[in-house]
Amino acid sequence: MLDAAPAPARDALLEVNNVEVIYNHVILVLKGVSLSVPKGGITALLGGNGAGKTTTLKAISNLLRSERGEVTKGTIRYAGERIQDLEPAALVRRGVIQVMEGRHCFEHLTVEENLLTGAYTRRDGKAAIQSDLEMVYAYFPRLKERRKSQAGYTSGGEQQMCAIGRALMSRPRMILLDEPSMGLAPQLVEQIFEIVRAVNEGEGVSFLLAEQNTNVALRYAHDGYILENGRVVMDGPAAALRENPDVKEFYLGMSDEGRRSFRDVRSYRRRKRWLA
Repeated sequence: MLDAAPAPARDALLEVNNVEVIYNHVILVLKGVSLSVPKGGITALLGGNGAGKTTTLKAISNLLRSERGEVTKGTIRYAGERIQDLEPAALVRRGVIQVMEGRHCFEHLTVEENLLTGAYTRRDGKAAIQSDLEMVYAYFPRLKERRKSQAGYTSGGEQQMCAIGRALMSRPRMILLDEPSMGLAPQLVEQIFEIVRAVNEGEGVSFLLAEQNTNVALRYAHDGYILENGRVVMDGPAAALRENPDVKEFYLGMSDEGRRSFRDVRSYRRRKRWLA
């Protein structure tokens, strides 16, 4: 197992305070979610399918309106500024980029053309953009090999690399990364998370990543929050969460007696102390 990642400076870059999200004016999805992401930190947002992870990211990036969702309570601040009323494009210009679940590359464009779309809002000249393109290729050598290939004909792992690389081309301060491990082989998952760590340490980019793979996420993150049914039920340093008995049993499949099968974990909801 990897050693615990060193904790970043604790100044909060992103603060989500008691946020409530409703879809279609009636469906309550987030129920008072609060979390913070420190400058230079990797923060994991964990939980099963339907827990509210993607909705939390979209609330931060202001992409809820396209799905008839809205933040009806609470505040979201980035770099000390209230951002929940800003347009998504304004957030991009401030350095907040979301990498969507499922990668969403432009299939008909080449890998390099996909990467360059990430620099669309920049006004600092071709030389700076070319320099950052080489920086992306340094983190993702595989993308350099496939730079002339159509993105739609690349593998899932290569498309995930392309999506993260495209985000880096906008020179972000924070990346909201949604389910980076989805559909990838374990070896590729480790590779993607190693790159996330390298970008975090090398470029100072903060990450808030939503992930179902609790085991991997807590090995690379500095802090973690666990969501269930739209609520934060547990949070703390990633190293402490990895050793928490409830997390080990219900999310890592382990107990004090060793690895447990799902069938052995009975009365699932009743035995979770946070749902009592």
